[in-house]
Amino acid sequence: MRPDAPGSPYHLDETDQEIIYALMDDARNKTPPVIAEEIDVSPGTVRNRIETLREHGVITGYHAQIDFEQTDTRLTTLFMCSVPFADRRTAARVAYEIPGVVNVRLLMGGRRNFHVLAVGENTADLRRIGTTLSEADIEIEDEMLVEDDETRPYAPFDSAFQERTSPREFAHIAGDNEVVELTAEPEAPITGNRIAEAAEVGLLEQDPLIVAVKRGEEMLTPHGETVIESGDVVTLFAVGGITDETVHSFVDQPAADTEVTDE
Repeated sequence: MRPDAPGSPYHLDETDQEIIYALMDDARNKTPPVIAEEIDVSPGTVRNRIETLREHGVITGYHAQIDFEQTDTRLTTLFMCSVPFADRRTAARVAYEIPGVVNVRLLMGGRRNFHVLAVGENTADLRRIGTTLSEADIEIEDEMLVEDDETRPYAPFDSAFQERTSPREFAHIAGDNEVVELTAEPEAPITGNRIAEAAEVGLLEQDPLIVAVKRGEEMLTPHGETVIESGDVVTLFAVGGITDETVHSFVDQPAADTEVTDE
């Protein structure tokens, strides 16, 4: 029996992660027998794991993705709002009562910490939603029409992702853009440095976006103060492709003119 109790943080093992990845990829067609065949376990195991994940609040539901522009040309708008931190939960309950609101996202801090996704039949309908938000003391900082919204499964839960061993993994996407996975070697120039400093001294050329840092079994959300440690698997996105200089920052011996020191 798994030691986790309902309501406590739930530890996911590799089987849990693979099941979640499959459901995120296609919950409609990925039935327990299909998932079981893909990850080499029994259908009963998949059913039991899904039920346990639901009991612990890890799986909260299955939702259809709708392109509302294909339904009588309805408009989807994202309202970026500010709400006092202590009032966010109450504000979310209020927002969900407004006809047309389909999603509310709560952020941890700062301004624009409250996002409301709404669908309207026309601009007048969207103005009605915005006015109602304002009347509920939800301060709208900005709003914009949503052209496209695509959800993808969480790649680190995919066994194929976990089994990569190469220090550099490249995936070409639209045009010349690339998603690259690099492993920081012990003596690499970037190892031991903060991301912001590495960008300042040119270890990260053309300002690639670091989208994830995998450290052992932990997946970090990177920011400027994140220190790249030896063995970190860093996922980068670059418009126009990753340069050789960036790759060398992860795998070459440090050069005297690229060493970063703390001020």
